[in-house]
Amino acid sequence: MIRVLIADDQSMVRTGFRMILDSQEDIEVVADVPDGVTAVQKTRELRPDVCLLDIRMPGLDGLEVTRQLAGPAVADPVKVVVVTTFDLDEYVHTALRNGASGFLLKDAGPALLIEAVRAAYRGDALVSPQITVRLLKHFDGRSTKTAEAPPKEPLTARELDVVRAAARGLTNTEIGAELYLSLSTVKTHLASVQSKIGARNRVEIAAWAWRSGLLD
Repeated sequence: MIRVLIADDQSMVRTGFRMILDSQEDIEVVADVPDGVTAVQKTRELRPDVCLLDIRMPGLDGLEVTRQLAGPAVADPVKVVVVTTFDLDEYVHTALRNGASGFLLKDAGPALLIEAVRAAYRGDALVSPQITVRLLKHFDGRSTKTAEAPPKEPLTARELDVVRAAARGLTNTEIGAELYLSLSTVKTHLASVQSKIGARNRVEIAAWAWRSGLLD
Protein backbone atom coordinates (compact mmCIF):
# COMPACT_ATOMS: atom_id res chain seq x y z
CA MET A 1 0.00 0.00 0.00
CA ILE A 2 1.39 3.42 -1.01
CA ARG A 3 0.69 5.92 1.77
CA VAL A 4 0.12 9.49 0.52
CA LEU A 5 -0.12 12.92 2.13
CA ILE A 6 -1.85 15.75 0.22
CA ALA A 7 -1.06 19.43 0.91
CA ASP A 8 -3.12 22.09 -0.86
CA ASP A 9 -4.80 25.26 0.41
CA GLN A 10 -7.99 24.52 -1.57
CA SER A 11 -10.29 22.06 0.18
CA MET A 12 -11.97 21.04 -3.10
CA VAL A 13 -8.61 20.08 -4.60
CA ARG A 14 -7.69 18.02 -1.55
CA THR A 15 -11.07 16.28 -1.63
CA GLY A 16 -10.77 15.57 -5.35
CA PHE A 17 -7.26 14.18 -5.08
CA ARG A 18 -8.25 12.05 -2.10
CA MET A 19 -11.20 10.55 -4.02
CA ILE A 20 -9.02 9.78 -7.05
CA LEU A 21 -6.22 8.17 -5.04
CA ASP A 22 -8.38 6.33 -2.50
CA SER A 23 -10.19 4.67 -5.41
CA GLN A 24 -6.98 2.73 -6.17
CA GLU A 25 -6.40 -0.58 -4.39
CA ASP A 26 -2.69 0.11 -3.88
CA ILE A 27 -2.94 3.73 -2.62
CA GLU A 28 -4.12 5.11 0.73
CA VAL A 29 -4.35 8.83 1.62
CA VAL A 30 -3.18 9.11 5.23
CA ALA A 31 -3.68 12.89 5.60
CA ASP A 32 -4.64 16.05 3.73
CA VAL A 33 -3.53 19.45 5.03
CA PRO A 34 -4.11 23.09 3.99
CA ASP A 35 -0.67 24.67 4.49
CA GLY A 36 3.07 24.08 4.25
CA VAL A 37 3.89 24.17 7.95
CA THR A 38 1.36 21.44 8.72
CA ALA A 39 2.61 19.48 5.70
CA VAL A 40 6.12 19.34 7.18
CA GLN A 41 4.84 18.46 10.65
CA LYS A 42 2.46 15.73 9.48
CA THR A 43 4.99 14.24 7.07
CA ARG A 44 7.59 13.92 9.81
CA GLU A 45 4.97 12.43 12.12
CA LEU A 46 3.30 10.00 9.70
CA ARG A 47 6.19 9.28 7.28
CA PRO A 48 4.03 8.80 4.16
CA ASP A 49 5.61 7.20 1.11
CA VAL A 50 4.70 10.12 -1.18
CA CYS A 51 3.70 13.76 -0.59
CA LEU A 52 1.61 15.69 -3.11
CA LEU A 53 2.37 19.39 -2.64
CA ASP A 54 0.81 22.51 -4.10
CA ILE A 55 3.25 25.40 -4.62
CA ARG A 56 1.28 28.40 -3.36
CA MET A 57 0.29 27.63 0.23
CA PRO A 58 0.16 29.65 3.47
CA GLY A 59 3.04 29.43 5.91
CA LEU A 60 5.60 27.64 3.75
CA ASP A 61 5.19 27.31 0.00
CA GLY A 62 5.48 23.93 -1.67
CA LEU A 63 9.00 24.58 -2.95
CA GLU A 64 10.34 25.20 0.56
CA VAL A 65 8.41 22.21 1.91
CA THR A 66 9.99 20.10 -0.83
CA ARG A 67 13.47 21.31 0.19
CA GLN A 68 12.83 20.49 3.86
CA LEU A 69 11.42 17.03 3.13
CA ALA A 70 13.38 15.89 0.08
CA GLY A 71 16.31 18.25 -0.44
CA PRO A 72 19.93 17.17 -0.97
CA ALA A 73 20.73 17.87 2.71
CA VAL A 74 17.92 15.64 4.04
CA ALA A 75 19.26 12.39 5.51
CA ASP A 76 16.04 10.41 5.04
CA PRO A 77 14.12 12.14 2.23
CA VAL A 78 10.46 11.62 1.43
CA LYS A 79 9.23 11.27 -2.15
CA VAL A 80 7.57 14.50 -3.27
CA VAL A 81 5.39 15.26 -6.30
CA VAL A 82 4.60 18.93 -6.88
CA VAL A 83 1.13 19.50 -8.33
CA THR A 84 0.31 23.06 -9.35
CA THR A 85 -1.75 25.32 -11.62
CA PHE A 86 1.30 27.37 -12.53
CA ASP A 87 3.34 26.22 -15.54
CA LEU A 88 6.43 28.32 -14.83
CA ASP A 89 9.95 27.13 -15.66
CA GLU A 90 11.31 28.76 -12.51
CA TYR A 91 8.95 26.67 -10.35
CA VAL A 92 9.81 23.46 -12.16
CA HIS A 93 13.56 24.02 -11.91
CA THR A 94 13.38 24.88 -8.21
CA ALA A 95 11.10 21.96 -7.35
CA LEU A 96 13.38 19.43 -9.04
CA ARG A 97 16.53 21.01 -7.60
CA ASN A 98 14.90 20.78 -4.16
CA GLY A 99 14.40 17.04 -4.57
CA ALA A 100 10.94 16.62 -6.10
CA SER A 101 10.31 13.28 -7.82
CA GLY A 102 7.69 14.72 -10.15
CA PHE A 103 5.98 17.89 -11.34
CA LEU A 104 2.38 17.84 -12.56
CA LEU A 105 -0.10 20.45 -13.64
CA LYS A 106 -3.49 20.17 -11.97
CA ASP A 107 -5.18 19.71 -15.34
CA ALA A 108 -3.02 16.67 -16.14
CA GLY A 109 -5.91 14.34 -15.26
CA PRO A 110 -6.51 11.50 -12.80
CA ALA A 111 -4.49 8.88 -14.69
CA LEU A 112 -1.28 10.96 -14.62
CA LEU A 113 -1.82 11.87 -10.97
CA ILE A 114 -2.05 8.20 -10.04
CA GLU A 115 0.94 7.28 -12.20
CA ALA A 116 3.02 10.12 -10.69
CA VAL A 117 2.38 8.74 -7.20
CA ARG A 118 3.33 5.22 -8.27
CA ALA A 119 6.40 6.47 -10.15
CA ALA A 120 7.63 8.42 -7.11
CA TYR A 121 7.09 5.39 -4.90
CA ARG A 122 9.18 3.27 -7.28
CA GLY A 123 11.97 5.83 -7.16
CA ASP A 124 11.15 7.03 -10.66
CA ALA A 125 10.06 10.51 -11.72
CA LEU A 126 7.21 11.85 -13.82
CA VAL A 127 6.82 15.34 -15.26
CA SER A 128 3.72 16.54 -17.12
CA PRO A 129 4.30 15.69 -20.81
CA GLN A 130 3.47 19.22 -21.97
CA ILE A 131 6.42 20.67 -20.08
CA THR A 132 8.94 17.80 -20.09
CA VAL A 133 10.97 18.55 -23.21
CA ARG A 134 10.81 22.33 -22.76
CA LEU A 135 12.01 21.92 -19.19
CA LEU A 136 14.86 19.58 -20.00
CA LYS A 137 16.13 21.62 -22.94
CA HIS A 138 16.68 24.56 -20.63
CA PHE A 139 17.26 22.69 -17.37
CA ASP A 140 19.05 24.88 -14.79
CA GLY A 141 19.31 27.63 -17.40
CA ARG A 142 22.27 25.98 -19.11
CA SER A 143 22.96 25.66 -22.82
CA THR A 144 23.18 22.17 -24.25
CA LYS A 145 26.71 23.16 -25.28
CA THR A 146 27.82 23.57 -21.64
CA ALA A 147 30.63 21.19 -20.75
CA GLU A 148 29.46 18.39 -18.48
CA ALA A 149 31.59 16.26 -16.16
CA PRO A 150 32.31 12.90 -17.82
CA PRO A 151 30.62 9.82 -16.32
CA LYS A 152 32.56 7.54 -13.97
CA GLU A 153 32.45 4.86 -16.67
CA PRO A 154 31.66 5.28 -20.37
CA LEU A 155 28.04 4.62 -21.30
CA THR A 156 27.37 1.77 -23.69
CA ALA A 157 25.72 2.44 -27.04
CA ARG A 158 22.45 0.94 -25.76
CA GLU A 159 22.57 3.01 -22.60
CA LEU A 160 22.98 6.14 -24.73
CA ASP A 161 19.94 5.11 -26.78
CA VAL A 162 17.89 4.72 -23.60
CA VAL A 163 19.13 8.04 -22.22
CA ARG A 164 18.19 9.89 -25.41
CA ALA A 165 14.71 8.37 -25.33
CA ALA A 166 14.26 9.29 -21.65
CA ALA A 167 15.40 12.83 -22.38
CA ARG A 168 12.66 13.13 -25.00
CA GLY A 169 10.12 12.42 -22.25
CA LEU A 170 9.33 8.78 -23.13
CA THR A 171 8.16 6.45 -20.37
CA ASN A 172 9.95 3.16 -19.71
CA THR A 173 7.23 1.30 -21.61
CA GLU A 174 7.56 3.64 -24.60
CA ILE A 175 11.36 3.32 -24.53
CA GLY A 176 11.05 -0.46 -24.55
CA ALA A 177 8.67 -0.38 -27.51
CA GLU A 178 10.86 2.01 -29.49
CA LEU A 179 14.14 0.16 -28.85
CA TYR A 180 12.70 -3.38 -28.76
CA LEU A 181 13.74 -3.91 -25.14
CA SER A 182 11.90 -5.49 -22.24
CA LEU A 183 10.73 -3.25 -19.40
CA SER A 184 13.22 -4.84 -17.00
CA THR A 185 16.08 -4.22 -19.46
CA VAL A 186 15.13 -0.54 -19.76
CA LYS A 187 15.13 -0.23 -15.97
CA THR A 188 18.50 -1.98 -15.78
CA HIS A 189 20.02 0.42 -18.32
CA LEU A 190 18.62 3.47 -16.49
CA ALA A 191 19.92 2.20 -13.14
CA SER A 192 23.36 1.69 -14.67
CA VAL A 193 23.37 5.17 -16.19
CA GLN A 194 22.18 6.67 -12.92
CA SER A 195 25.15 5.13 -11.14
CA LYS A 196 27.67 6.14 -13.81
CA ILE A 197 26.70 9.82 -13.95
CA GLY A 198 25.72 10.24 -10.29
CA ALA A 199 22.06 11.07 -10.99
CA ARG A 200 19.33 10.66 -8.36
CA ASN A 201 16.46 9.97 -10.78
CA ARG A 202 15.47 9.89 -14.45
CA VAL A 203 14.84 13.64 -14.54
CA GLU A 204 18.49 14.24 -13.66
CA ILE A 205 19.50 11.65 -16.27
CA ALA A 206 17.50 13.50 -18.90
CA ALA A 207 18.86 16.88 -17.80
CA TRP A 208 22.39 15.49 -18.04
CA ALA A 209 21.64 14.29 -21.59
CA TRP A 210 20.47 17.73 -22.70
CA ARG A 211 23.40 19.50 -21.03
CA SER A 212 25.86 17.04 -22.59
CA GLY A 213 24.51 17.73 -26.06
CA LEU A 214 23.30 14.16 -26.67
CA LEU A 215 20.14 15.46 -28.34
CA ASP A 216 21.60 18.21 -30.50
